[in-house]
Amino acid sequence: MLDDGLKTQLKAYLQNLRQPIELVASLGEGAGSKDMLALLEDVAGASDKVSLNLSGDDARKPSFAIARQSGDAVGVRFAGLPLGHEFTSLVLALLHVGGHPPKFDAELLDRVRELDGDYRFETYFSQSCQNCPDVVQALNTMAALNPRITHVAIDGALFQAEVEERQVMAVPTILLNGQPFGQGRMDLEQILAKLDTGAADRAAEKIRAKDAFDVLVVGGGPAGAAAAIYAARKGIATGVAAERFGGQVLDTMAIENFISVPHTEGPKLASALEQHVKEYDVDVMNLQKAVGLVPAKTPGGLIEVKLENGASLKSRSVILSTGARWRHINVPGEDEYRNRGVAYCPHCDGPLFKGKRVAVIGGGNSGVEAAIDLAGIVAHVTLIEFDSQLRADAVLQRKLASLPNVAVVTSALTTEVHGDGTKVNGLTYRDRNHDSVHRVDLEGVFVQIGLVPNTEWLKDTGVALSNRGEIEVDYRGQTSLPGVFAAGDATTTPYKQIVIAMGEGSKAALSAFDYLIRLDPAQPEQAAA
Repeated sequence: MLDDGLKTQLKAYLQNLRQPIELVASLGEGAGSKDMLALLEDVAGASDKVSLNLSGDDARKPSFAIARQSGDAVGVRFAGLPLGHEFTSLVLALLHVGGHPPKFDAELLDRVRELDGDYRFETYFSQSCQNCPDVVQALNTMAALNPRITHVAIDGALFQAEVEERQVMAVPTILLNGQPFGQGRMDLEQILAKLDTGAADRAAEKIRAKDAFDVLVVGGGPAGAAAAIYAARKGIATGVAAERFGGQVLDTMAIENFISVPHTEGPKLASALEQHVKEYDVDVMNLQKAVGLVPAKTPGGLIEVKLENGASLKSRSVILSTGARWRHINVPGEDEYRNRGVAYCPHCDGPLFKGKRVAVIGGGNSGVEAAIDLAGIVAHVTLIEFDSQLRADAVLQRKLASLPNVAVVTSALTTEVHGDGTKVNGLTYRDRNHDSVHRVDLEGVFVQIGLVPNTEWLKDTGVALSNRGEIEVDYRGQTSLPGVFAAGDATTTPYKQIVIAMGEGSKAALSAFDYLIRLDPAQPEQAAA
């Protein structure tokens, strides 16, 4: 099952096991069970502290539990093959059940151990989903630490009947005690915040007690990370308030144009960014959403950033790097059927539509790439483009044209997503050339029409925005407000690329430092008084 390279890596990792563990397999007669047996034999063969037990009787087959031979209660199970993006989840689960300490903040781990209640988690994942491992790994860690927590990671592509019955149409989908708990990427801190209702209030109290920063970065994507690093290297007090550290990079699959790195994936890059920032004296405040900005009352005074939890942060300068999000088509049915057939990540959710009919809306690079990827999974793809021609690179268009199960419709305006009240069953578009209306019967709609900046919270603050909602910046990254700079996809800087965002974030930090050193030394004290 595993190639020689992975076997060698696995053997090295499992040397960190501190106590013996047992893989308890529940297998059937199908090909999936044979593949799982081969995988488990490879894992057991990689360490003398791992044994294989084939007497499991779990209802989900194939599946396996990771147990401690000591008999201590632990509830970690995989239903399906934890390969692809989930292979790391398997390795970490083996290590954590086997006593190797998780690499999370000690305070978070103590909160997991102290959770009072019985929590039965189930997560539906796909092997191609880059968002799923964070969820699976966080919940596995919780189950390894607290005997009253159990977690089953379920491969939706392998358990299609169960997916259909539970109407799971997006991954990761998390159930708690049989009821919906969450969808999409969530890390350990976010999961705990949902379970521990007092966490937000405690975080707000800590934030209120913080001193003013020299530079406060709002946003934790590539631009924000670069800005924080460049500011911290100047030896000034630097903070980062991020709703989700990593930003939209976390939702990016393959990255092949990051100079000097031929290939990487979004979550890997986001993790590297966070680790790099934490090497410096930067106060990182995650899960903090900015909702307002109050300009300084006097030149060089303190700027206030208001947070959703009611707390505020103050700083002598601010760098706005809140990024962008997927643009919606804003037609009837889109909101109603989001995650019930309407999706925005073909890599994550594509496997759930195996053998079905889907549409991709958007003819740029993202849309055409999505159609190409989905064509290898689904029965048929209809690509719908508003313009009279596709806008994707020629090489992508040639690949698309070679696929027999793809139809391209141009000069088409999507007008409605249809459903039966539970899930999507069709889409309507208007032919812009002949003003005729057409319906396409299908089970999934993937929206790929670009980005919209996360700047709604800046309206009426004095920060000038373009007619597209982008923050207007000059060549130094300066906004219309003194001491407020901006960088990345939320700004008017053209070409929304990771490498450009990093450069702009670095430039904004250098500009903020230049702004600070040119202030009248008396001004900050006057503002504070």
